[in-house]
Amino acid sequence: MSSILLLTSSPRADSLSTPIAVDLAEKLKNQKPGSVVVRRDLASNPLPHIDDLFTGAIRKPAEARTAEEIAAIKTSDELVAELFAADTIVISTGLINFNIYSSLKTWIDNVARAGVTFKYTETGPVGLVTGKKVYVVLTSGGVYSQGPAAPLNHAVPYLKSVLGFLGITDIETIYVEGLAFGPEAAEKAIDAAKSRVEEIALAA
Repeated sequence: MSSILLLTSSPRADSLSTPIAVDLAEKLKNQKPGSVVVRRDLASNPLPHIDDLFTGAIRKPAEARTAEEIAAIKTSDELVAELFAADTIVISTGLINFNIYSSLKTWIDNVARAGVTFKYTETGPVGLVTGKKVYVVLTSGGVYSQGPAAPLNHAVPYLKSVLGFLGITDIETIYVEGLAFGPEAAEKAIDAAKSRVEEIALAA
């Protein structure tokens, strides 16, 4: 059974990244009978930030953790299990202050665990989460995929770096950009994104 992990992170009621990502996940699901979509709405149901108890717990062998430490990483364990179970991951975020939403960053902090999703070796770190395809739906008021503002787009390079560190390198970004350039530009950007979603689903 195929599992699609859907991570939405926009806090906006009029979000565009969320419905496009949801549509992509559902279309991918429909292309493979028996598939399931596991959704994490990181904005409506924010994850706990990691703290001293958490960081201490993940550095211990499982059998050495106290009941309090086990409870502290319970959500993280669930998130890691969802990540490993997924064949495809759909992530949506707006570009805020040139990077991803903090709710999505917290998800990353919860799943990036040494010895679990990556490991250190004599030749350097090795990602343990392999064989996944990731689609990132990124919305922005300006144009950051190319042109003079591209160096300010820290979201995509960051996601590629951190996911690559975990072993995930097959990543495609669906840009929905230039939304602040007027209704016509916004409509064009949305239509282009929707067309790409259709293409991805048909090719799945």
